[in-house]
Amino acid sequence: MSEFAISVNNVSKVYKLYDKPMDRLKESLGFSKTQKYREHYALNDVSFNIRKGETLGIIGTNGAGKSTILKIITGVLSPSQGEIIVDGRISALLELGAGFNGEYSGLENVYLNGTMLGFSHEEIEEKLDAILKFADIGDFINQPVKTYSSGMFVRLAFAVAINIEPDILIVDEALSVGDVFFQAKCYRKFEEFKKMGRTLLFVSHDLGSVNKYCDRVVLLNKGKKLAEGEAKEMIDLYKKVLVNQEEETASRESKSIDKDGLERIKKPFALNPTVSEYGTKAVEIKDFTLLDDQGTATNAIGKLTEFTLKMRIQFNEEVEEAIYAYTIKDLKGTDLTGTNTMYEKVDVIPKAPGGVQEVVFTQRMTLQGGEYLLSLGCTGYRNGEFEVYHRLYDICGITVVSMQNTVGYFDMESKIEIEDCQ
Repeated sequence: MSEFAISVNNVSKVYKLYDKPMDRLKESLGFSKTQKYREHYALNDVSFNIRKGETLGIIGTNGAGKSTILKIITGVLSPSQGEIIVDGRISALLELGAGFNGEYSGLENVYLNGTMLGFSHEEIEEKLDAILKFADIGDFINQPVKTYSSGMFVRLAFAVAINIEPDILIVDEALSVGDVFFQAKCYRKFEEFKKMGRTLLFVSHDLGSVNKYCDRVVLLNKGKKLAEGEAKEMIDLYKKVLVNQEEETASRESKSIDKDGLERIKKPFALNPTVSEYGTKAVEIKDFTLLDDQGTATNAIGKLTEFTLKMRIQFNEEVEEAIYAYTIKDLKGTDLTGTNTMYEKVDVIPKAPGGVQEVVFTQRMTLQGGEYLLSLGCTGYRNGEFEVYHRLYDICGITVVSMQNTVGYFDMESKIEIEDCQ
């Protein structure tokens, strides 16, 4: 009997990319004498093992191959090369809606999913109460799932996946659509699942959850396994990969210098493509970045570590005063914290038009683990009147990576002592 629940041995997945649909047709009909396609390796010679009872995380940038390897493990895709050996019954929560029929009611889909996973009608009946209680969607269980919200959908899907008591549970990003209370319930179920000696394969961009729940982590990059090891070590390496990819992109696209001749600051994380921006731009925020306590450019910050926000400001017109600010909000838009140079009693001496300044905010991250939004601002006074020069609302996300959260938004860094009394 193998010690491994899943063995991935030299697995590759190759796709043929054609420039024109006609090239694909000609090749399929045998009319083309030359190769009309390029090969794209979604996975390239990937190998790793997952021990029974272990929780393994897989992390990597978009396009690293995370979803592809999960689909191959679950049998949705076939590998181009290599083999997958699975020892145990798998239940998988992958793409939202996978395995559900939108025309069926939630209850009908429970039976449908259970049957697809190899359970008899009687076995599903035995587990039905636990499934319905966990999903907690009330009378909607009798409505067509096409009428469900994304949150209700994932509640039911996860309830089925976890309560059929599989040997191996595979979870992709689907939990991110659930509310915080449901996510907490799911993570408690993960803990129970681990105590039962079951195997969990977990893929997420939530580095805090990866850090907290995973015994080991595999880091994928551009279809290859870059490394595997302890969660914190792999997360730190992942952040370096993000920086290196940013440098490669800047070099390849020759965009390391902006139109005003300023060298761009490293920003190896996604920006909001629909950022809310306004102001006169008499003073303009030209660039910014976030740095962790190791000086690595990243928007993944460890809880209770020091981090830095760096902003580069350009003066386009004469002004009397400038105030630089930042705000961190939750995903609902509530301001949680922030500061500015006026609150901190730091005088900003304006420069002549064309002049550039760099402001550096350094602080300790006491927010709880989770996802947040960063906004930047530059205001001031001109001709005695307050003026908004430049504001960038929700310019990027911030992920706080935490091993342990307390109640509320902030950690008060409590120290607890217990003494016996006579």
